[in-house]
Amino acid sequence: MAFLFKSSAERGRVWGEAFTRLLPDMPFRTWPDVGDAGDIHYMAAWTVTRDLLEGLPNLEVLFSVGAGVDQLDLSQVPAHVQVVRMMEPGLTDGMVQYATFATLALHRDMLDYRTAQADHRWAPRHLLPAAQRCVGVMGLGNLGMAVLNALRPFGFPLRGWSRSGSAVNGVEIFAGADALPAFLSGCDVLICLLPLTGETRGILCRKSFDLLPRGAGIINVGRGGHLVEHDLLSALDSGQLSGAVIDVLNTEPAAADHPFWSHPRILLTPHVASQTRDDSSVEVMIGNIRRHQAGQPMQGQVDRSRGY
Repeated sequence: MAFLFKSSAERGRVWGEAFTRLLPDMPFRTWPDVGDAGDIHYMAAWTVTRDLLEGLPNLEVLFSVGAGVDQLDLSQVPAHVQVVRMMEPGLTDGMVQYATFATLALHRDMLDYRTAQADHRWAPRHLLPAAQRCVGVMGLGNLGMAVLNALRPFGFPLRGWSRSGSAVNGVEIFAGADALPAFLSGCDVLICLLPLTGETRGILCRKSFDLLPRGAGIINVGRGGHLVEHDLLSALDSGQLSGAVIDVLNTEPAAADHPFWSHPRILLTPHVASQTRDDSSVEVMIGNIRRHQAGQPMQGQVDRSRGY
């Protein structure tokens, strides 16, 4: 019974050392050095192909090396293979830090101060109390819940929206597509932390922006596919939105002529909101392997019917 790794060389080195130390009885193989394909019962990868998976007849679990699985074509993965997304403390910590920074940047008008600095203008702005600015989070998984908990001490009224909804102390919860307009209507800052599925692709669009209070700001730390980019530009130019913090794009890296680079109401970062730590992520992975071998549920198991 062996483990196959298909990702970056540096991560492979760290993970291989950890397997030797923590799971010495399981051979660690690095793609394309598969060895006896029949020995591979576990695999970690960013992307896979049908041919690769069909060549691993005894594969039981496919681990995504990222927090999401939208980069995987789940229709290519045999039904008997369990798919598990990365559940790693560093991912949550990084996302909480970034979402907090982005929310405060919009709340404290940092886009305006950036422009004023470039123009050599000393231009103080009126400070709106946090209690008068509602923050809404789309997506109530581990990351969304952690972000809501981190924002609570600042005094923002908080809202959360997801397909099914989960009760959260001190947060007004909205569930399902029918509740989305009511949710959006009260969000002065909107944070997207949704998984990317057929239902959520393009959800940050003109229709959604028009439902937000005029002058709202958005933060997209989900996936580039959530955002209709030209709709964002139109909403910013019309004043319907006052600013945006964008960490993910449909095509990365952004082309040199992408309009987000120079737009004065957009803060663009290169997909850095949350990054997996090699050392702690492999410990989570090994813990899940042990759970699987003990017949216990693994953390981050993907529901194929939902796509996450």
